[in-house]
Amino acid sequence: MTPTVTAGLPIREYILVGLVSAALTFLLTALVRRFAIKVGAVAVPRARDVHVVPIPRMGGLAMYIGVLGGMAMAHQLPVLRRAFDYSYDPVAVLIGGAVIVLIGALDDRFELDAWTKLAGQVMCAGILVLFGLQWVSFWVPWGGDGDAIGQVLILDRNQGGLLAVLLVVVMVNAMNFVDGLDGLASGLGLIAASATCAFSLGLLASSGGDVGTYPPALIAATLAGACLGFLPHNFQPAKIFMGDSGSMMIGLMLAAASTSASGKINYTSFDATDVVALLSPLFVVAAVLFLPLLDLVLAVIRRTRRGESPFAADKMHLHHRLLEIGHSQRRAVLLIYLWAGLLAFGAVAVTLFDTTAVFWITCAGLLIAALISVVPRLRSRNQQGAP
Repeated sequence: MTPTVTAGLPIREYILVGLVSAALTFLLTALVRRFAIKVGAVAVPRARDVHVVPIPRMGGLAMYIGVLGGMAMAHQLPVLRRAFDYSYDPVAVLIGGAVIVLIGALDDRFELDAWTKLAGQVMCAGILVLFGLQWVSFWVPWGGDGDAIGQVLILDRNQGGLLAVLLVVVMVNAMNFVDGLDGLASGLGLIAASATCAFSLGLLASSGGDVGTYPPALIAATLAGACLGFLPHNFQPAKIFMGDSGSMMIGLMLAAASTSASGKINYTSFDATDVVALLSPLFVVAAVLFLPLLDLVLAVIRRTRRGESPFAADKMHLHHRLLEIGHSQRRAVLLIYLWAGLLAFGAVAVTLFDTTAVFWITCAGLLIAALISVVPRLRSRNQQGAP
């Protein structure tokens, strides 16, 4: 039987762990920047790039050390140590994260080919699965009996493992694709990790302190801290890029946190007719990953229609389109932050507060974000139409 902790939510402990990750990442990024310059891990401007001067990359190394420090702090806290005592999820993330950061660092220096990186991503996802970080059950909105809406599919180890590997590979590449403007991937990682942490804390509260829900909040808190600590160095004008070592680590940790939170959720605690509660894990995962996944899907469709490889680079990503409309780099990044924050935290709020109120507030926010997004194009048309 899984033990429970009834002393209240350990919010202060999670904040402390996140701040430790942030502080370590912030302090170490300058050292990693010097190391990247020394070994030649420098991003030279290309036709599809937005930056115009060479900038060192490999910032993911500092972010991983920040995550490692946050995890070490959590291991020393009496309450959060239970995440390690009753689950291998944090250890799986540390080992899988170390491997994917190494692969990304090699790519930052030597430009690995796409298939080599894909093989490495699958291997890292396999490490998570070997440690038991995979989907166990999955709710679908069909096939219910009586008053029940839908049914819960119980996955075997092979099915759950394949689903976990698929999510990791897709999320890693989605975050890699979206990393195109200063501060964009680190800001999206911060937003997504914070939303996932809030959702996991909601699960922790609703489960009465079940320690099985501690690991996803811990994974998300350390990732949020690492992104927060890296952001001051990476926001426009960036002094360093996170490179593939950082973007792939963010994707892996987000997929791991989502799987740890939603893949093992106890659906028996929900009423069979509570559609929102049953769908809440899927809402949160979909909302948190929506923008990176949308960019990934559009890129794959666009490139395959042209007869190109899905991994072929171009200048048609969402952030490029915002720049084309007329937004500055900073405004484009802040707009994407706004969209991601509304979607991610709106989905989390649905699981915690009144659904109707949250729905209308989120819709109003999305409408405002849409209007702000198209303002430069409307202004340009008005100027062209003026005599």
